[in-house]
Amino acid sequence: MTPSSPPPPLERRHEAAANPHKGRTGLDRILRATGYSAAGLSAAFRGESAFRQEVFAAVVMLPAAFWLGSGWVEVALLAGSVVLVLVVELLNSAIEAVVDRVGLELHELSKRAKDLGSAAVMLSLVLTGALWLGALWQRFA
Repeated sequence: MTPSSPPPPLERRHEAAANPHKGRTGLDRILRATGYSAAGLSAAFRGESAFRQEVFAAVVMLPAAFWLGSGWVEVALLAGSVVLVLVVELLNSAIEAVVDRVGLELHELSKRAKDLGSAAVMLSLVLTGALWLGALWQRFA
């Protein structure tokens, strides 16, 4: 491409910038994605104490959801709220890892990103606590 020639069509620009790892399809893609997910869960469990604590709580709370819930909707809400905490914690850990990868120096945007992730975890914990307290109240009050 010379300086005076027009840019290539959008379709060709997209092809040139495409991620070479995104071309996988079918069973190969599913198997690799499963492996990446397992590696992520393992890394979070090994490297994030908050995630470990939440996993240990989930090991107790998920079976308890089947005992405490009086129907499938209540069980789904109780169990789903516990899983939601784990999901939000994983996303928070991912945000923290990316921020740390960019740089460890103090920066207002880095602090904001980490604080927002922490706030999301807190809100998921508050939601879970409220649902569980409501279910316990309904069952025992």
